[in-house]
Amino acid sequence: MTDERQFEIRKFQPVDRARVRELCCETGFLGNPIDPVFEDRELFADYLTAYYTDWEPESSFVLLVNGEIRGYLLGSRFPFRQQCYAFYQNISLFLRGVRRYANYSAASKKFVQWILRTAWREVPAAPRRTAHFHINLLADARQVSTTRALTDSYLKYLHERGEKRVYGQMVVFEDRRGEKMFERYGFKVLNKSEITKYRDLHPHPVYLCTIVKDLEENNQCYAKAT
Repeated sequence: MTDERQFEIRKFQPVDRARVRELCCETGFLGNPIDPVFEDRELFADYLTAYYTDWEPESSFVLLVNGEIRGYLLGSRFPFRQQCYAFYQNISLFLRGVRRYANYSAASKKFVQWILRTAWREVPAAPRRTAHFHINLLADARQVSTTRALTDSYLKYLHERGEKRVYGQMVVFEDRRGEKMFERYGFKVLNKSEITKYRDLHPHPVYLCTIVKDLEENNQCYAKAT
């Protein structure tokens, strides 16, 4: 990102929904488009974004670069409500996926089989009754300054509402999103688990990592300067 490019962080608005869903699919495969792994963008975006955009939009933020949304952070302060939503959503997604399964490509069918047989065993444990988030930025917007500003906006939002802890589950591979980066934002790595669906698609192991931040320990709730 050059000096001429200006970015800003603002709260998610309903008009942002379609763009957030698009970015979710554009970054769904290790920061790249999800299509080589799973072709059904509608179901993919529903699974990862629908609760946040439709049921708790007040806890989400977007990153704009020169006025265009290039990233987002979707968060939740109400984990029980989100879990209840996910229970019924998973049934709906399963039924919709079954109806479409015969028309999927071989790669998409393999992805669905992994979801049904294996995925639930590879998700690392996460704190219960704790605020959480997930964050995605397009490649040209992945800078320390933008990531820090987006994260800080959410952490400040949580702190102002009395939240004590927050966690996220981040995809980690090679040197991307290593422990040092998490420590820069005051997060600690709780645990991680390999995501086996990537073994045939990526030359190195890929992990899903649970990171936790104690908001009482860092009551300013801002990322540390680099």
